[in-house]
Amino acid sequence: MACRITELVIDCAEPQRLADFWCEVLGYVELGWEGDALEIGPPGTGFGGPQPTLVFSRSTEPKRAKLPLHLDVNPTDRDQDTELERLLGAGARRVDIGQGSDATWYVLADPEGNEFCLLRQRVEAVR
Repeated sequence: MACRITELVIDCAEPQRLADFWCEVLGYVELGWEGDALEIGPPGTGFGGPQPTLVFSRSTEPKRAKLPLHLDVNPTDRDQDTELERLLGAGARRVDIGQGSDATWYVLADPEGNEFCLLRQRVEAVR
């Protein structure tokens, strides 16, 4: 038997702010607080479902450099450019990490500067 990723924990200064942003991006809902950590996940499923939940854990340590791990997201019901506009409207910002003008993805950052990529291929939404 193999393991499965069930949750990703992200240290941050403002858990509620990041939870609100990522709920908008992923269509997730708040699952609840445990101490200084706020967990979000797919509606109707929550922890243990087919998609991992995200836990935003309050930390006073500042982000110092590019993260060694980042999230990639794909649009489910629109093209990449339309999804880019939605994400920018939700609070994402573009980031230049040296990707060329021929890149088929967009590098973005969430409200606390955590990088993530918007890929081009449309994928089916998980139900």
